[in-house]
Amino acid sequence: MIRRPRGRPRHDDVLTPAEWRTVEMLRHGMSVRAIAQRQGVSRDAVKFHIGNAAGKLGLSGLRALRRWQGIAGDSPLKEREKQDMAALRLGSIGQLSRSVSDIEAAVAWYRDVLGLTHLFTTGGMAFFDCGGTRLYLQQGPVRSESIPYFTVPDIHGAHAALVARGAVSTAVPHIIHRDEQGGELWMAFFADPDAPHIADPHGRLIALMAQITPDR
Repeated sequence: MIRRPRGRPRHDDVLTPAEWRTVEMLRHGMSVRAIAQRQGVSRDAVKFHIGNAAGKLGLSGLRALRRWQGIAGDSPLKEREKQDMAALRLGSIGQLSRSVSDIEAAVAWYRDVLGLTHLFTTGGMAFFDCGGTRLYLQQGPVRSESIPYFTVPDIHGAHAALVARGAVSTAVPHIIHRDEQGGELWMAFFADPDAPHIADPHGRLIALMAQITPDR
C-alpha cells in the first residue's frame, strides 16, 4: 500500500494556486467580500490566503499585494521576462470597459439591440467582440464613462435599425466635420440602458460614426 504524505500538495511556485487566484483578484481591484462571493468561500478564507501570500512574499498586507507585480511560474508571461523588453511599443486597443447595473440586462441589450458578438459571461462580468476589440462589462456602481464609437458604412440605415430594436436616440445622424477634399465625418448618439442611473445622461452614450469620402 502506497502511503501518501499528509497535508497540502507541494507547489514549485512561490504561491499556491488558491493564493495566486486571490492575489490576481486583489490586483484587479476586487474587495475581500467580492472575492469571497466569486470564489464561493468565506471572507475568512480569503483573508487566510491574503495573509499566507503576504507572509511568503515579505509584504505588509493587502495594499502591498495589490501593488506586487509577481508572475505565476506557469504563466507564459514568465518566459517573456527573459526577453529584451526595453523597446516599448503599444499596440492597438485590445479592450474597453464599462460599468453596468444589471449584467444580464446589459448582455441582452448589447447582444440583441447593438448586435455585438457575446463571447462569454462569468460572474458579474461579460465580454463582447467589437471587430477585434473586446468590450468588457462589469456589474457594479454605474459611472459616467468614455463613449464607445462604432464605425458603420451606412449611418442612417444603422441609426434606423437600432431605433427599430428599441435603442433610444439622443442625436440623429449629423455632420461633425467636412474636410478640404469633401470628405465628411458623421455621428449619431444613443443612450445606453444605464443612462438613467447617473445625474448626467450624456455620460452614458453609445455612438455611431461614419467617414464618408466623395466619389471621384
